[in-house]
Amino acid sequence: MSLVGEWRVLEAGLPDGWMHVSVQLEIRDPEAMSRAAALLGPAGPYRAQPTLLRFTSARDGSAPGPDGIARLLRRVDDARIGGTLTALGSEKAVARREREITSLVESWETALAVLPDDWSDVVAELRLLSTDYVERAAVLCIQMNPRRVGSEAAFRFRAARRAGYGVAPEMARRCFERCDEESIRGSVAILRVLSDTHLEATQGPVWILDGQTV
Repeated sequence: MSLVGEWRVLEAGLPDGWMHVSVQLEIRDPEAMSRAAALLGPAGPYRAQPTLLRFTSARDGSAPGPDGIARLLRRVDDARIGGTLTALGSEKAVARREREITSLVESWETALAVLPDDWSDVVAELRLLSTDYVERAAVLCIQMNPRRVGSEAAFRFRAARRAGYGVAPEMARRCFERCDEESIRGSVAILRVLSDTHLEATQGPVWILDGQTV
């Protein structure tokens, strides 16, 4: 059987989903080693023993693919250099772990759940996964009076539980529901929190973040 034929049989026997395979070519004529290595040059073969060449095939572009290896082995066949192919081992592609997607409503509720029972005012930040979401999120969250954080895909807003300046937590939840309905992804984090505040001729506490009044 030709080396190309051996390669196709070897390839067919590899496990499903293989990504890399290490191959050994045993050359029958030691004097043909240098010629065989030159013909297989693009595969980067190295001499493991006087009559053994080893190289790799890969499906991810890190080494010649199956068809590329077949073309190189055809050169060796055409040069009438005999040998035997053996698969030394193969690797499958690493399974990609799907990132768990948490809705903005869930993220908001989780952030609120760890606050003190008597919280009254918070400064929070909506962090979006893409700047593509910025304009639409700003519209859907208009009742929160969101403020863009520089050029980042993020907004800051205030929430007030009882009274004062800031969106009610229930209204914020409704804004996040709208975003979730349009598959706008991100997360919500609480940056500052105050508990049991009482208003005296004011709309509420004032924070200064990054030199700006919030």
